[in-house]
Parts: sequence; structure tokens; C-alpha cells
Amino acid sequence: MLQRRTHTAGTPYRWPLLEHVRNTPTVIPLPPMTTVARALRAITEYLAAELAVPKATPPEWCEAEWRIARAVAVMQGISGLLATSVSWHGPPGWSQFLQSQHEHITLRQTRIQALQLALADRFREECLPVQALKGAALYLEGIYQAGQRPMADLDLLVPASHARRAARILELLGLRESHRTFKHRVFEAPDAARPSIFGEHSRNGVKVELHERICEILPYRVTDISSRVFHEAPAPGLNTYPSRVALMAHLLLHTAGAMATRTLRLIQLHDINRLARQLEARDWQQFLDWHPWWAWPPLALAERYVGEATPPAVAQAVRVLCPAILRYACARQSLTDVSLSRLWVEALPGIEWARTAGEAATFVARRIVPSAENRSDRRYALATDPSLARGDWGRLSQGRRILRALRTRTPRPWPLHNVRVALAEPA
Repeated sequence: MLQRRTHTAGTPYRWPLLEHVRNTPTVIPLPPMTTVARALRAITEYLAAELAVPKATPPEWCEAEWRIARAVAVMQGISGLLATSVSWHGPPGWSQFLQSQHEHITLRQTRIQALQLALADRFREECLPVQALKGAALYLEGIYQAGQRPMADLDLLVPASHARRAARILELLGLRESHRTFKHRVFEAPDAARPSIFGEHSRNGVKVELHERICEILPYRVTDISSRVFHEAPAPGLNTYPSRVALMAHLLLHTAGAMATRTLRLIQLHDINRLARQLEARDWQQFLDWHPWWAWPPLALAERYVGEATPPAVAQAVRVLCPAILRYACARQSLTDVSLSRLWVEALPGIEWARTAGEAATFVARRIVPSAENRSDRRYALATDPSLARGDWGRLSQGRRILRALRTRTPRPWPLHNVRVALAEPA
């Protein structure tokens, strides 16, 4: 945690780095990177525990820590939950920030729902089925109240045989393909507003991610569960998952992929926990019949940070399906270790997900020589990601990145960007 000094009663605390800027309290200089890393870890773990078992009083943080807490809330996707689930208020700036985020999440959700309804009507007119995924499905299931869970975009699933027609429908609604990855194509309005510099904002452009399959790369081999998620006989228009267990499988696989890439958000663990409480014994048995070797790490992390929601026998059965090395590594990882709150670049993030020595060797080779798709992803990120606008990391070749990471501990651009912006936010 950030170091404090003792001070006399009645004297407001000033963070040591603020001593030379007392007349400009809204400007907080960026501390050393080791201090930032410690603060991110401590605050992330505190807020996670607070959402699981709320306390009656706020933490005794200095102004800088409250600002960094805003960055953590944004990166972990929990601003809406903090605004509605925690009884204490904290300093005025913190309370106002959470309230503002809750309002923007609600307004953005309204925009996404309007787009979702328009797409449902258009797909129905074209006699084409489409499935709502992840956040949209969770709201349709009533898992969250308005404004609690942020939605970065609208995820839709169509069979590959209908992908061309589905893309045409999106284009008729004024959306254009801007990028594609191994698992989806991204559509957005040509004049869409780029994301607000910090946090959720109702005016941010709404993207549609069109999926033809449901899969993750763990750590380089594609794990595909599309056959479990697709409806056997979907109706024209908007469909949900064929069952809640299919939704759970997707949430767990998506979270597993995020753990491997160190991009997990705490809200994903709440997704898992809330849905798990609604599954019945026959649902869990169906899930176990699919032999999900990748499910134990996200399920165990959700139980550790949010609370037990899975029958003990099921949790043990899922644990047995998990490879021993992966089970050993993930049991020792904290939320911060595998999430966006982790500050430091890793040489081989997610190598613990390799199931054989050959997979591990291939993963190392892919890290040294990125694929054409990875290079395309990086070019897209450089053009659209505000965290890469400062510094040269986004422009470095893979070889130079490796050399820099080997010479010194290197901060990841996204968490560092959010901390910088949070420290510059009004009090």
C-alpha cells in the first residue's frame, strides 16, 4: 500500500509526493512504478473483498489511493456494482465518480438495448437467427439490474453459413467492419465516437462483435465449444443461449482466456457466481459430461473472491478434470496476478495453460515470432487504444519488447494509462 506518514490530529494527510504541489490538489504526480504496482494490488484485492463481504466503514486511504481506486474500478468493471452494493460512501470525489459511472452504464445499456431490438427486428424480417452473448444474455436473464454491469459492445453469434447475410444486415444499419480476430468481426459506425479517455461514457461508440464460433486460445491451441452453444433449431430473430449451462460454459471459457492473457476483470467472476446460483443439479451434470478441462481455474477464482455457489461435489469433479500443472499454478494466483490490475509485462503469460511440452514450446515460439494475425491486432490497437498513444511500446517490434522486458521491469500500457488518468482526475 502507499506509504503514509504520521500526522497530528486534525491535520489533513498529504501524500509525500504532493508536498510540492499543495496549491494544485487535483494534480497528483505519478509515483515510482513499484509504488504503483503495490497500490494496484492492494486496492484491487481490497475492493474485491469489499464486494464479497461489505464493511460498514470506508478504507482509510489517502487522496492518491482513492484516485487509483477509480482506475481499479474501471479496469475491473465494478463501478456499477460498487455504486449499488457498498453501504459506505468514501470521499465526495469517489462517490460522485461511482454515481456518474452508474448513470453512464445505465444510459449506454439503453443504447445497446435499442440497437439489439433493431437488430432483432431486422434479423427476423430476413428469417435469420442470431444469438445474444455474454453481457446481453446476462441482462436478458435478469442476472443484473440496470447500471450494474458495463457492456463494452454487443456480442452476437451466427452460424458460419449465415455470416455473410448477417454482416450485410449490420451494414444496412450503418455499421462497417473495422477489424477481425480469430473469433469475431468488429462492426462500428464510421463516425462512432472513440472511447472516453477514462471509464464508461454513454456517448462512446457502440460496437457489434459478430461471432461465428465460440472459442479461446489456451495458450495457443484453439478450444472450441460452439457445438455446445449453438441452438439446434433457433427461431428467426434474436435468440438466447439454448440453456443456462451453455451460457455458463461460455462465461467460464471466456474467463479462462482472460486469465491466460492477464486481462481478467472482476465483473467476470461475479457473472460466474450469480449464474452458478441459478443452476440445478442436472445442469451441472450436463456441464461435467462435456469434460471442461479449462473450467476449474475460473470457477475456483470466482468461489475464492465472490463466494461459494457450486455444489462441493461438482467443484471437486471439475477440479479433477483440470491438468495438474495448471491446477497447481492457478491455485497460487491472485485476482491481481491474472487481471488488468497487473502492472508488469510478463515474458510468457499463460504458459501454465499448455497441456503438453510440445504446446509449451509452440507457445514460446509464437511469443518470439508473432503470427500475422497478432501483428494485425497490434496495428489495430495502436490506431484505437488510447493507452498506446503515450510512449513507444505499441511501436516496438517483438524482439525489442522482449529485450526491454528482460532488462527491466516494464509496465503494461493499459493499467499505467488508467492510473495516469485517474491521478489527473478532479478530486
